[in-house]
Amino acid sequence: MSAKIVNQAVTIGRRQSLVGIVTQPAGYVPSGRPVCVILNSGIIHRVGHHRMYVALARMLAAAGSQVLRFDLSGIGDSENRLDGLSPLDAAIADIREAVDWLATSKSAQRIILIGLCSGADHALIYGSSDPRVAGLVLLDPSIPPTLQYYCRYFARHLRQPKSWGDMLIGRGRVWNWIRKFLGDRSEEVLESHRIKLGDPAVRAYLESAYRRTMNLGTQCQAVFTSGFPHQHNYRRQILDAFPSVPFEGQLRLDYFDGCDHVFTSEADRKRLFGVIMKWIQQPGFVETLPAATTGEAASAKDLQMQHASHGT
Repeated sequence: MSAKIVNQAVTIGRRQSLVGIVTQPAGYVPSGRPVCVILNSGIIHRVGHHRMYVALARMLAAAGSQVLRFDLSGIGDSENRLDGLSPLDAAIADIREAVDWLATSKSAQRIILIGLCSGADHALIYGSSDPRVAGLVLLDPSIPPTLQYYCRYFARHLRQPKSWGDMLIGRGRVWNWIRKFLGDRSEEVLESHRIKLGDPAVRAYLESAYRRTMNLGTQCQAVFTSGFPHQHNYRRQILDAFPSVPFEGQLRLDYFDGCDHVFTSEADRKRLFGVIMKWIQQPGFVETLPAATTGEAASAKDLQMQHASHGT
């Protein structure tokens, strides 16, 4: 970790409208080692929450990797797109431009995408369509609820005195679900900005993305935290949500109990960086491989998924 590293500000994309920072070891020579690309989380600037992405990029560079962290269109220093694409399509188009730029300007042969929350979803969706993506680091990606999720969720709330008080006066999430079941849609306006992860179409979309990713041979490191209990609350939820996806041998799972969604604690962040470093140092990533034909990325699917425009 003592190797000298250098940073370079870059503009990328067809209009040179995407702004990023390349961090790499001094004297870096392109090789078969994958280049890491760190994606925005929601509308958070490329430095990440509490500069987490700056620290992560420096750690990876000190270990020998080249790292690009850049702002999607309309975030941070990057300009808005002019083509009227939906938020999801725009993000995928931006990532494609970044990967193409790395291939042509930095001789990158393989890519590892790293993302938190919406960044994880963007990494998955893009990675499932581009064989140049060799690995994904997914931090709290979107996962549909399962039977065990609901059992754990209600058990946790039943142990909290406040939940019983809310039940008695007719408020809280449990009552909201009861009202929905009875046909009351008044709460849907408040939740209209959220992805409906229980929707069969969304579940099928995510399942398809994971299956395509596994079929490409992509290695995945997924880290879930207990700081996102409205979405997931146990380590194996991704396996139970997508039982038909052949994850075996390609997915490593970690669950950080007591950790918030953005890894605020120094101890949690140190643990996260250790997990990523151990995973990224597997033989298939660190060995220098023969140059491979990049090929054209597969065309994106027409299915859409709306992302929340929040900062996580």
